[in-house]
Amino acid sequence: MTAVLDLAVPVITVLALLAVGFDLTQADFTKVRQHPGIVAAGLFSPLFMLPPLAAGLIVLFDPSPAIRGGLLLIAACPIGGISNTYSYLAGASVALSVTLTAISSLLAAATIPLLDRGMGLLLGTQFGLTAPIALILGQLLVMLALPVSVGMWIRATRPAFAKRAQPVFRLVAFLALGALMTLVIGRDLSGFLGGLRETLPLAVGFIVGSFAIGWGVARVIGATRPDRFTLATEFATRNVAVATTIAVTLLHRVEFALFATAYLLIEIPLMLAAIGIYRSRAQ
Repeated sequence: MTAVLDLAVPVITVLALLAVGFDLTQADFTKVRQHPGIVAAGLFSPLFMLPPLAAGLIVLFDPSPAIRGGLLLIAACPIGGISNTYSYLAGASVALSVTLTAISSLLAAATIPLLDRGMGLLLGTQFGLTAPIALILGQLLVMLALPVSVGMWIRATRPAFAKRAQPVFRLVAFLALGALMTLVIGRDLSGFLGGLRETLPLAVGFIVGSFAIGWGVARVIGATRPDRFTLATEFATRNVAVATTIAVTLLHRVEFALFATAYLLIEIPLMLAAIGIYRSRAQ
């Protein structure tokens, strides 16, 4: 299961972000720079709001140590690159999503240890976390900057092709996410279902709760509807690859990585549902 995710999620993300570039111009990023308050809210509000949400869920459900540690690790990680795909599929503020993902990842070297200390104060559970800098920088280059830049270059040099290809890529990305879910769950259906009893309420609670918090923060600061969806998505989407790397290579706790994998499998259908609701209400 992990091997499939390790290969398929990056491929889907790169293809989707190539199409994201078809839909972006420098003017879109200029608009983002004109609203620094939204960027600041998207970057710093999760640092103060997501750890208490995770702590509250742990107190409420009293999960096993493996689930507890996995959830705390997810809450400490930066924004996941797949959030750009979600905003793109929804037709929300993609330039804002790309900006927040990139800056959140760059700040992770400082935010992950700080959040670890903060959660240690909340729950008495501290792992001594550090950020895998090489992995984060690699993700930024290969899975974010490069495909978006190539897509923007194609739009600038071949606008007619980019206009025709953009909806095709959007559909392919949407279908690929659904196919990925079916493939991964189908390969180990009994194992997936067996772990849902404990994993599902924590993951759903955190995803839905963080999405709602992000939407609420966006409303408070007067963000537009597309910006609200993007901020909500950025709150709810954590970098599972970073969480897995920390769990396996730094903490030597494979069970934390298993929770991160399950979290992503639960996140994808929930976010696809949110995208469907958002797009249906926009019509």
